[in-house]
Amino acid sequence: MPEKRYYATGKRKTAVARVWMKQGSGQYVINGRTVEDYFPLEELRLMLNKPFMLTENADKFDVVANIYGGGIAAQAWALGHGIAKALLEYNSTLRSVLKKHGLVTRDPRAKERKKYGQRAARARFQFSKR
Repeated sequence: MPEKRYYATGKRKTAVARVWMKQGSGQYVINGRTVEDYFPLEELRLMLNKPFMLTENADKFDVVANIYGGGIAAQAWALGHGIAKALLEYNSTLRSVLKKHGLVTRDPRAKERKKYGQRAARARFQFSKR
């Protein structure tokens, strides 16, 4: 029988992470690269491990992910969101722990669009009285 794999999609701003998890030794493959190569900053790697640490599943799953869109920080948050959702596929009783730390809910904040007649989303063109 083939190994059970758990799939989830995580999102943050315009970044989208498609995550596949299976039982393993805690290895990450992100867009065909290692986690240290893809996310050089330690705090971004901590975001990926947060769902595993909270649910005491560290080094129990191998993660394969395809990420596109957004910046490096948004991609890390999207991957963390995807991992949390995949953990819920594995065991739905972990929901209360993950939800308490805000890992289940998608962060709705995104860049506000630029409006016509203005310089930016909220900044107006300079007004001259005379």
